[in-house]
Amino acid sequence: MAIRIQLRKDHPNVWDSADPTLAAGEFGFAWDSADSASFGRLKIGDGSTSWTNLPYFYSAGDSAGNYAGAGGGAAATWYGDRGIVAGGGGNTTNTIQYIDITTPGNATDFGDLTEQVYGKNAATSDTTYAAFAGGRTGLANGRNTIEYVTISTTSNTSDFGDLTVGRYDFQGTGDGTYGVMFGGYNNDLAGDQNTIDYITIATPSNATDFGDVSANSRGNAAGGDGTYGVFGGGSGSRTNHIEYVTLATPSNSSNFGDMTVSANSGGAASDLTYTLFGGGWIGSRTNKIDYVTTATPSNATDFGDLLSNLSQTTATSNYSRGVWTGGASTTNVIQYVTIDTPSNATDFGDLLTALNDVGATSGSPS
Repeated sequence: MAIRIQLRKDHPNVWDSADPTLAAGEFGFAWDSADSASFGRLKIGDGSTSWTNLPYFYSAGDSAGNYAGAGGGAAATWYGDRGIVAGGGGNTTNTIQYIDITTPGNATDFGDLTEQVYGKNAATSDTTYAAFAGGRTGLANGRNTIEYVTISTTSNTSDFGDLTVGRYDFQGTGDGTYGVMFGGYNNDLAGDQNTIDYITIATPSNATDFGDVSANSRGNAAGGDGTYGVFGGGSGSRTNHIEYVTLATPSNSSNFGDMTVSANSGGAASDLTYTLFGGGWIGSRTNKIDYVTTATPSNATDFGDLLSNLSQTTATSNYSRGVWTGGASTTNVIQYVTIDTPSNATDFGDLLTALNDVGATSGSPS
């Protein structure tokens, strides 16, 4: 007679709500037969970490056939539990600060950029190194400087190289090898830019041209799943537009769909399945959060709300939480959501000082 072994399984929202601590080696399946992106996703307990803070070991069913191992795998090397926040306006600073994304709390000093930078530098990481590109200093146009830190080691930045075009008010994402940065602003070069640059994050050097955004734009919010990079919103006539690229393949961007509102200067956060766009300027500041399934071009869906109406805000994430940092009107508030659970944001803690237009990314704390 065959012996049947049945493992614990339930809908992802039920797991997140109950938030149990699985025993060491215990399996738990997040199972939603109506959603291929959430079908058969597996976590393995360690006896001490709650469900929402465990990584997914196996992510099945996205349209690109992506799979991710716990703590590793090619698609899992673009995030980490240490959030890094660099520069910022409102109280213009060269300070770099960090948080533990798994544990709500206030930010801690990390080190310094080479100069005071505001106007939103584009930040990206390969989980070991964090690179900060561009930004604005004083009354000058966007700088072309790229600098970097080792995420596990508090320190000041070192020189990485230069962008192909100096600019600010733009964001980046990556796949664990390449960091890709979209659009931006440079007044001497007719304002809004359509440039997409990329770097190999582990190898300091100048950036290389990746391709073009379909229309000149600044203030995009960028995220991705380690295979696709998506960016939404921005200035100009297409501010509800979402576009995407395959991060390993230089090319022009392609149409993805539309956000539910036209917004620029928001922030984006991603896990292996979803990308969220939160906050921004829609003629006034908004608290709206939208989301898309990153591997499936489509229009965005409402996710919930930030704690207040914010523009000039920036987000980062680990494999579970999306965290928004600062924003205008200038605030020190850090807030978060669980990315695979539509809901309103929850207070996380405070930045060292009230800031807007920071650069933010994440990586490994060890």
